[in-house]
Amino acid sequence: MQDDTITRRGMLASAAALLAIPSGLHAGAGPVIHVLKDPNCGCCSAWMDILQQAGFSVTSEPSAGVALYRAKAARGIPPDMASCHTADVEGYVIEGHVPVADIRRLLAERPDAIGLAVPGMPYGSPGMGPEEKREAYDVLLIRRDGTTEVFTSYAAA
Repeated sequence: MQDDTITRRGMLASAAALLAIPSGLHAGAGPVIHVLKDPNCGCCSAWMDILQQAGFSVTSEPSAGVALYRAKAARGIPPDMASCHTADVEGYVIEGHVPVADIRRLLAERPDAIGLAVPGMPYGSPGMGPEEKREAYDVLLIRRDGTTEVFTSYAAA
């Protein structure tokens, strides 16, 4: 007869294995994108869901107020490019509700830049309401000298 008693050693080994799994790890096969966001922000979570559905491995950590703005500044995000969340992916910064297609293009082309931004929170951008009702907005490439240029333009729907 087999003894099905859980030993203390077995329980500790199981707990250690669970703790070794990074929090927020998802089964996406795509790039890992790490998001700094206010833990109470629903639109940030909606944007992260879109990334996850597109195959990105999404991790996040809570950050808000002064701490979040310091993180943006440390990454080289100009104040006028700020949005509600900041993400890191393969050496680039993604600021705000940037569409998946633009992140993929950035990673494929690998320009000498800080990253991409969608300043503010335009209605209809990913995570900000239905695309078929979106307002016009631009995705901006942030150069290392702080200048920006239009990376992609989205017309109003």
